[in-house]
Amino acid sequence: MKTGKVKFYNVSKGFGFIVADDTNQDIFVHQTGLINEIRENDRVSFEVKDGKKGLNAINVEKI
Repeated sequence: MKTGKVKFYNVSKGFGFIVADDTNQDIFVHQTGLINEIRENDRVSFEVKDGKKGLNAINVEKI
């Protein structure tokens, strides 16, 4: 399980980006990958899977 901080999240469009603590890499997050609601600057835990255009965060949960 990785941890990071929500860099950007657009509630109306249902997507955003998380900055991973271990790599400082931006990871795409879609609303379907959320366990609970997130907002910008929230600390989160998540898993990563390969997507069509790069890494996707799944099972994203606010911590």
